[in-house]
Amino acid sequence: MQKATYLPLAAGFVLCASGAMAQTPVLQVLTYDSFTSEWGPGPAIEAAFEAQCACDLQFIGAGDGAALLARLQLEGPRTEADIVLGLDTNLTAAARDTGLFAPHGVNAALDLPIAWDDAEFLPFDWGYFAFVGNAGVDAPASLQALADSDLKIVIQDPRSSTPGLGLLMWVKTAYGDGAAALWADLADNIVTVTPGWSEAYGMFLEGEADAVLSYTTSPAYHLIAEEDDSKVAWAFDEGHYMQVEVAGKVAGTDQPGLADQFMAFMVSEGFQSVIPTTNWMYPAVTPEGGLPAGFETLVTPAKALLLSPQEAASVRDTALDEWRTALSQ
Repeated sequence: MQKATYLPLAAGFVLCASGAMAQTPVLQVLTYDSFTSEWGPGPAIEAAFEAQCACDLQFIGAGDGAALLARLQLEGPRTEADIVLGLDTNLTAAARDTGLFAPHGVNAALDLPIAWDDAEFLPFDWGYFAFVGNAGVDAPASLQALADSDLKIVIQDPRSSTPGLGLLMWVKTAYGDGAAALWADLADNIVTVTPGWSEAYGMFLEGEADAVLSYTTSPAYHLIAEEDDSKVAWAFDEGHYMQVEVAGKVAGTDQPGLADQFMAFMVSEGFQSVIPTTNWMYPAVTPEGGLPAGFETLVTPAKALLLSPQEAASVRDTALDEWRTALSQ
């Protein structure tokens, strides 16, 4: 009789527990792999948001930044993502053309070097692309000087990586009709082209190249996390192309309230304070304590380059053809 009494009770507890678990809403954020890594912003942001949302925040890695758009275009309305985080302004025109995004509804004072009024895509960080090398190397002063040198570099594929695409925009913006010639000169400096940023940066750290395409903020990681000042960003006379990383709310989300809550959280202290020392970029909203010590030592470009989303979309195919032709010779 005891078994007959306790087993239904136990079964009831299991059903109640299962019901409670089933009622926990899940918010899926599609993003790039390094964001979700143990050393990236994902873990800290997940913990901070779940502490206030009574939900299960799940980051879904999808390669590097440009791969997010390709996946979204492939999945279309069938995507299970509620938020897409990690596109940039070189991709937002194409992302908008999918018709998959809804207005984010966030009105926040952003600390960006440019004005921002995009109703669908909300920035979470920004920075400048740069080649990062070792201190003591006779650093080139321009992209052309790099191409004329014997220095070896690693870059990322513009079809899968936002830094790789950023380099295409950098060359096209700085050299215009001379971009194809610059790529032809630069081709023999390129050791390899990797799918994403992590692979390229790892090759540089292993000594397989003199420099890697990265960001002016990348040396902050070595300085702050490793107390190592041996990595420097090269300052180029043409200026440096800017990246603004954004997130967007998927219109077809089945968690619209949670998605709105996350978008608002993204520009709050709990999110933005994590960015400088995990994503190693400038936050879209400066944290209350300011930037960490060490950021004041970083290269500040004398000239910032940036195409509008529409301009970037209009030159992307041409720039890609110039790059592909030069590297295939």
